Amino acid sequence: MSTASRTAPAVLAAALLLAACGTQSVSPGGGAGGGPVRAEALCPSDFSRYGSPPSSEPSVRPSGTPTALPLPSAGGTAEDGVKITALYAWGPESGCAGVAYSADFKLTNQQTETATYTLTFGFLSASGGAVDNVERTVEAVGPGRTVKGTVVMGEPVGNAPEVTGIEVIKTRSVPEAEAPSTSGTCPKSGMHLYADQGDAAMGLRVVGLHLVNCGTRPLQLNGYPKLTIQDEDHHTVDGIRILQGTDQISTGLGGDSRPQPFVLRPGEAALAELAWRNTTQAGEPVNAPYVRVWATPAADPVMVAPELDLGTTGKLGVGPWRKDETHRDPASTTARP
Repeated sequence: MSTASRTAPAVLAAALLLAACGTQSVSPGGGAGGGPVRAEALCPSDFSRYGSPPSSEPSVRPSGTPTALPLPSAGGTAEDGVKITALYAWGPESGCAGVAYSADFKLTNQQTETATYTLTFGFLSASGGAVDNVERTVEAVGPGRTVKGTVVMGEPVGNAPEVTGIEVIKTRSVPEAEAPSTSGTCPKSGMHLYADQGDAAMGLRVVGLHLVNCGTRPLQLNGYPKLTIQDEDHHTVDGIRILQGTDQISTGLGGDSRPQPFVLRPGEAALAELAWRNTTQAGEPVNAPYVRVWATPAADPVMVAPELDLGTTGKLGVGPWRKDETHRDPASTTARP
């Protein structure tokens, strides 16, 4: 065999290998077998709307070179329909600013109706401790449908330990037709309704229900929100007394006055408090994540997730609607030329 014929295959193999460098896409779980792997991939974004169909438009995100980290289990078990499929380390050298780690996941809606999910992921250190917890919302997942998404951990502050693992901490879902909203497209009801993060001190919990008139007509309010409580499986929780007013839970919360009628004009907002105590004595503690809320008797319900940990008290106080004077309508505060 001539020298040329012997060297041609080697040259061709080297050329193919060089052509592949920097263009390989990162496959889920790529680091699970033979150790860390670096390959080019689109920089993950906190602002991507996961669960949506892929866009036909070319991506404008830059590319970077993450390191694929091994998962504890190559197969990965699904937790409430959520399965982690890959974990990546990013850094200053990756070319993606502001991203420290990311993970790919699959979500399967195991329910019988379209649902919006809020997923909480824990990025873990080698000792198993939490480095950071990150929430991701996945909207409008049809029954039986599986969607893919990515969760991103930003660059930590200080000397945080390296991330070596990830877990699904919590999965919450609400029917798409009853999903809360804070802004964006105004629902058919003409109202945005949502719960805030609340406040907790010495066993006392207070969560605000916020109602914003995003429609074009005034809204008459007079009274209390109507509530039903649901457990993790969306079953109604019986045996809980829903009290009108929060004074039987704690005084001075602002929800102990009698309801007063008022008009909520477009752009204005109202507020009502939920209050309870996490006191545990004899009996079985009640933990119920979901509350179904009717802002008015004629309104459609909205489901929020204030994570009620009622202990053994068996009581939940709800204050009356009152105008939220601190709310500012973005449309009315925009500078005009």
